[in-house]
Amino acid sequence: MKAPLFFLDTDAKILDLIRKGDEEALVMLYEANRKMIMAYATRNNGTADDGEDLLQEALMVLWERVRVGRFEYSAKLSTFLFATAKNLWMRRLTKQRRESPGILDPDSHPDGGISLLESLIESEEATMVQEALMTIGEQCRQLLLLFYWEELSMEEIAGRMGFANADTVKSKKYQCKKALERILAGVMKE
Repeated sequence: MKAPLFFLDTDAKILDLIRKGDEEALVMLYEANRKMIMAYATRNNGTADDGEDLLQEALMVLWERVRVGRFEYSAKLSTFLFATAKNLWMRRLTKQRRESPGILDPDSHPDGGISLLESLIESEEATMVQEALMTIGEQCRQLLLLFYWEELSMEEIAGRMGFANADTVKSKKYQCKKALERILAGVMKE
């Protein structure tokens, strides 16, 4: 009899389930990452449907890589899925730009929506942030992702990460944000 999936809380166990062909691992990953990917898509000139598509495509990339032995575990699965979804979105935007060159014209958005060019710039900045997040500690990365991408409250983060209270989370978030800003400042100078 299979163990209930909701008790599995580590990436290693999820990867093992994928290797065994257990599609319930995808359901877990979908639920855990849905809000973050949807928020990314809608912040970058996309829709909720785009976010759903991106997450499903990213999950399939992960599934295939793990199943054929081409997945290198170097970051949390949520980080891999976010980076994959972001790259898929960038490719989609680039394809749209090639197919509709006029979309880069700011005047082509009279309703005040952002142009594809603005979206690409934001995506490039998001790439730099993602790369910087990979260099800070795991605790900082997780805290910042929970706060900024999953939009959890300080209390929710304290409960999820085992901090004493919301004030401790707030202090740690400040330290982590400053560390991330220092890394990004160094990248900008290069």
